[in-house]
Amino acid sequence: MGKDKLRRFAEIDTFSNVLQLDAGKELKGQWANNQFKNNKPVVLELACGKGEYTVNLAQMFPDKNFIGVDYKGNRIWRGAKTALEEGVNNVAFLRIQIESILEYFAPEEVDEIWITFPDPQPQVGREKKRLTSPRFLDMYKHIVKQGGFINLKTDNDDLHAYTAEKIGELELILHAKTEDLYHSEFDNEVLSIKTYYEKKYLKDNKNINYLKFSFTNGL
Repeated sequence: MGKDKLRRFAEIDTFSNVLQLDAGKELKGQWANNQFKNNKPVVLELACGKGEYTVNLAQMFPDKNFIGVDYKGNRIWRGAKTALEEGVNNVAFLRIQIESILEYFAPEEVDEIWITFPDPQPQVGREKKRLTSPRFLDMYKHIVKQGGFINLKTDNDDLHAYTAEKIGELELILHAKTEDLYHSEFDNEVLSIKTYYEKKYLKDNKNINYLKFSFTNGL
């Protein structure tokens, strides 16, 4: 591991807005009250990378709490540091493997989930690793409130198609679907938040896909 990565890992240990591994388990069912000291809705960004989307969402919606989830601490460092430097207090980061998410969040503790540009895991044998595979969707169903939305934003056409297929097979509620976000009716200020990687994709004229769905309509 390079010196810069080691420095970042050491530094996030001191950040008040970063919980790592077992430390986050103590907050299960109490994220809003104990981490954020309020009772506002909790929103997750899974595979958040550098946390650009997480921080931007938190700045747009001060009436909600945002948690970026990723295992790579050297990436989380960037978003966590930005939030601390800019005084964005409704942001936290959780460094865990997403496979273990049920150990960290209680049933219906989460209001909404964002999945932005995840690894598409294109190999057939790695389907279970896809963050929108039935395996992961079943986990989300346990922690998301009734009617809570799942958002997928991706440059990968195959992952988009795969997820749309699973939404149909599992009879989930589809609220929005487009293969070209920025030329669609769904383009808005929230969806126009662009990460470092998305900016690169757009420079290469890559289309951006978007899906929004839920397990129930909340009625």
